[in-house]
Amino acid sequence: MSEGKRIGVVGAGMGGIAAAALMQRAGFDVVLYDQAPSFMRLGAGIQFGPNVMKILRRLDLEAPLEAVSCLPDYWTSRNWNDGAVLANIPLNAERDRYKAAYITIHRGDLQQTMLNAVDPSRVRFGKQLTRFEDNGKTVRLDFADGTSDTVDMLVAADGINSRVREQIFGLDKDVYTGWVAHRAIIPGAAARAAGADLNAKWWSADRHIVCYYLDRNEDEFYLVTGEPDEWTSASGQLPSTREALRKSFAGYHPMVQAYIDATDEVTKWPLKTRSPLSHWHQGRVVLLGDACHPMKPHMAQGAAMAVEDAAVLTRCLAELGTADLERTFRTYFACRKDRATKVQSISNANTWLRQPEDPFWCYGDDVYQMDLRAVEATV
Repeated sequence: MSEGKRIGVVGAGMGGIAAAALMQRAGFDVVLYDQAPSFMRLGAGIQFGPNVMKILRRLDLEAPLEAVSCLPDYWTSRNWNDGAVLANIPLNAERDRYKAAYITIHRGDLQQTMLNAVDPSRVRFGKQLTRFEDNGKTVRLDFADGTSDTVDMLVAADGINSRVREQIFGLDKDVYTGWVAHRAIIPGAAARAAGADLNAKWWSADRHIVCYYLDRNEDEFYLVTGEPDEWTSASGQLPSTREALRKSFAGYHPMVQAYIDATDEVTKWPLKTRSPLSHWHQGRVVLLGDACHPMKPHMAQGAAMAVEDAAVLTRCLAELGTADLERTFRTYFACRKDRATKVQSISNANTWLRQPEDPFWCYGDDVYQMDLRAVEATV
């Protein structure tokens, strides 16, 4: 039951948008705030597995996303120098087993499609949160533009540099993992000319490059790497060069070299994390996604975990109620902690699908099959 509660969601990434859309559908009075002045097609590639698509189905987004995404039948892992197949893991080739599709898409296109599930009147751009005050009954939000708002509860979906997390838990320094990621988008025609797989990861001992199409027409092809390097800049992203990418992947297979040759704009960013939290809420404020469990992107499940968080949190609020938020939020944490921690651990280890394995425990999961009452009884 929504009980007429007004919920503020800070951060219009995938987790925040999913939370706003799902809570709106559940009957809550939701407002979604984001610091960006307006929507912009930012970022590059992203992959969503069946575990997420089953959630987006409930927002009527499954068909629109499939219509514009690439739908790879397999995840292919290849050896760095000779291209030998290390693993060929069925994705959409076993769609009936997973009960939903696996998609690859441009992050901006995904974000825009997901935003279509939120009433535009509920979205507030240009709202950078500076502080909040929880008085036990409501939460006051103060923004950098001098405005404020009041909600009954606050959902922090504001990422690894969460302002909400900082105010609750203190300013802990983010942890540089020692890895950077280069990324670039090349023309799909160049990838096809090189004989590209729809979705592949090339592995050597200390680095990798992931390559996949971003759209149904295969017009754009995405390259994203993981490699050890130093990072001393305070910036979250820096421009890089084709030459730097070529140097990092010297000796890699000619197909990879062809991708690199086709790059134009290349960027790099540091892969960072934060210390684990013992709980994800305080009072009338609760965290989700990278705000509470950031991870390296090596399972392509970071945004997926945020959307799963949003779905479970919405279920907890709607099915367990808001009269005892402490118990409801503790149930949410109990439902999500083990799975998020497992995904975080495997992502950080960078072993996912390198060798043949069955990923059903991850992609086959359905958060709507979870017995919330049974979990609630344990908290």
